[in-house]
Amino acid sequence: MERNDIAAVLDEIATLLELTGENPFKIRAYSSGARVLEGLAEDLDVLIAEGRLADVPGLGEALVEKITVLRRDGALPFHQKLRASVPAGLLEVLQIPGLGPKKVRALWKELGVEDLAKLKEVCEAGAVAELKGFGAKTQTKILEGIKNRVAYGKRHRWYQAAAVAEPILAGLRALPQVVHAESAGSLRRNRETVGDLDFLVASSDPAPVMDWFVARPGVKEVTAHGETKSSVRFENGLQADLRVVPAAQFFFALHHFTGSKEHNVAMRHRALGRGLSMSEWGFKPVDGGTVAPGAASEEEVFRALGLPWIPPELREGNGEIEAAEAGALPDLVRHEQIRGVFHNHTTESDGDATLEQMAAAAEGRGWEYLGVSDHSKSSFQARGLDEARLAAQVAAVARLNASGRFRVRVLAGSEVDILRDGTLDFADDVLAGLDFVVASVHNLFTLDREAQTARIIRAVENEHVDMLGHLTGRLINRREPYEVDIPKVIDACAANGTCIELNANPWRLDMDWRWWRHAAEKGVLCSINPDAHDVEQLGFTEHGVRVARKGWLTAGQVLNTRPLAGVLDWLGR
Repeated sequence: MERNDIAAVLDEIATLLELTGENPFKIRAYSSGARVLEGLAEDLDVLIAEGRLADVPGLGEALVEKITVLRRDGALPFHQKLRASVPAGLLEVLQIPGLGPKKVRALWKELGVEDLAKLKEVCEAGAVAELKGFGAKTQTKILEGIKNRVAYGKRHRWYQAAAVAEPILAGLRALPQVVHAESAGSLRRNRETVGDLDFLVASSDPAPVMDWFVARPGVKEVTAHGETKSSVRFENGLQADLRVVPAAQFFFALHHFTGSKEHNVAMRHRALGRGLSMSEWGFKPVDGGTVAPGAASEEEVFRALGLPWIPPELREGNGEIEAAEAGALPDLVRHEQIRGVFHNHTTESDGDATLEQMAAAAEGRGWEYLGVSDHSKSSFQARGLDEARLAAQVAAVARLNASGRFRVRVLAGSEVDILRDGTLDFADDVLAGLDFVVASVHNLFTLDREAQTARIIRAVENEHVDMLGHLTGRLINRREPYEVDIPKVIDACAANGTCIELNANPWRLDMDWRWWRHAAEKGVLCSINPDAHDVEQLGFTEHGVRVARKGWLTAGQVLNTRPLAGVLDWLGR
């Protein structure tokens, strides 16, 4: 078991102990042990092999033993026994916003809540409002949380769905009976969440293709196994549909099963204006006087209606057809145009890689620059840096750049907490000494819309803030965005020349794609930032590019498509 996975087990043990009413000191020991493990500078295997794990401050004998077992065996009997002592549904109840272990324990012991269904029942009966420490407002928020949780359960984050889809698509393309194969639906449109997977195949011999599809590893249930359509459900709840069509119909079907309802309705309306009926089967003449064209590519489907090819990301019914007709479709940003990234963490705060390891990884990706911005001191849970530690890190960055070890230029920054009143976690003279500053909200998510908006705008107005981090604080399928007036914040960024981050972490993808076109029209630059906490997460940048494309952004509207000289010029504005 890897170090982060071990830390997650320790955190869960702390949660389970709190649910069972264990000693607070014991609970804190496991929680603190998880933080120590996450921030470990030395290799865990070396520490275990040399018997030095017990020398690490914060790791007592019991923790050392459990960490060693988890690393060796991948499981811990103590953890498994503890899990078995608590109703499994309580772990799902803990996912409801505002419900920590203490409150969940009270619901369990006093109202018999053991799962979401029972929680919903006692809330609707008004029993939670009468419970000490809860009240009517909390009860209402719990019901909202349950509603959201049920809705989330129907959709999966894009990267999770893509991880299932990619090997299936590759397998389909390798079958000898398959002429063409593509993914369609919301996955192809790069939506942030995916309801189910849609695969489309062109073949004149569908039976072997169907048999192959329903026999995929991980299939829990085959819900349909027909001649031209089959459906399966995977162990993670994701449903997948496969349709097989003749080659002559493939590109019509691909367009149909890719576009949103709004896009497809608009395209059908456009076809009618040209005397054609349009469906997944192709064009048909409305009357006998029109010749219905075929299509040997998706481009030809659009061309038949007098349009250039519209990228799948844009097919949402948001004016893409009008833009295509006017020759105004954007030249969407591409991943290979990214020259470097900002907003990345190291072991100085809550990252898992050192400054040098992050620089090496960035250079390995061919980037020209890497922005390091560890947390500021108010993010104590993330081992945020105080002024002295920040100064030491800035000096370390300068030494690394001067050493010539890497061609990539490391930029010294900070992800500075926006405090309640909109002031920042560091004084202006400290911020002035940095290459760049990302300002982010990390607490007080329940402020009302007006207060949250004013707080963020005040931070944006600080002359040292270069970019605003994860604007709404959302965690997709886990935490709702906090209340904030996004148009007002965009206006403030435009007025102050402040960049807005597109946080590429697949849990965040924040700011949402629906706002980027508006922001770009206001002249606000985007910075696609991975918010990487280890070298692998630098790859999150690809998710950010997907969302930027969905937001109609071009390379010119993305700060980090600029070369180093251009970025330094902008930062020195």
